[in-house]
Amino acid sequence: MNDATAQFGMQLGQSAVAAGHDYVQRNFGTFFPSTSLKHHFNVSNSYVINKLRLVLFPWLQKPSSWRRRVCRSESGQTAEWASPREDINSPDLYIPSMALVTYILLCALYAGISKQFHTKILGEALSRGLAVLILDFAFVKLGCYFLNVSDSGSVIDIVAYGGYKFVGVIFVLIPSFLIRAPLINTILFIYAFLANAFFLVCL
Repeated sequence: MNDATAQFGMQLGQSAVAAGHDYVQRNFGTFFPSTSLKHHFNVSNSYVINKLRLVLFPWLQKPSSWRRRVCRSESGQTAEWASPREDINSPDLYIPSMALVTYILLCALYAGISKQFHTKILGEALSRGLAVLILDFAFVKLGCYFLNVSDSGSVIDIVAYGGYKFVGVIFVLIPSFLIRAPLINTILFIYAFLANAFFLVCL
């Protein structure tokens, strides 16, 4: 292969990637703008640990610290929400997406322990998780419509808040693998349900 052919291939590949990027921005950029996605994945290790503690034990946070922080631009004209790295109350997409993946892997692990594993279990668990997120999003938007709430938040924020429920699901599933006690599992489920409800109400 000569240098001209390689250069032509590189140019063709770059134009294909650019066309794909433009297509995605045109069709999906209005729902999930890339700058907003970057903002919601801007997390640190300490943020993740503190946020998991906040989601699982929300009553340990002082009532005065439930407000989201606002960052102003250098000119002081525009204000926007602080990134998750800077504000523990800011919604992120990292924890919900990792919690969804962990939920899928735990479903596969449970099927493997039960000697019933098949690759379709991964797809079924993902479908169940996404269906829960979509239904949750639809109920929130429908509730905002019926209650005439004009500013219900961005799509990404609602999806992020809905995804935090998978942290509670994991909190219930892991002990259920180790301890086969229905009473303890029920108590953990009720606790995770109440903790998630308290967390969402306080935000």
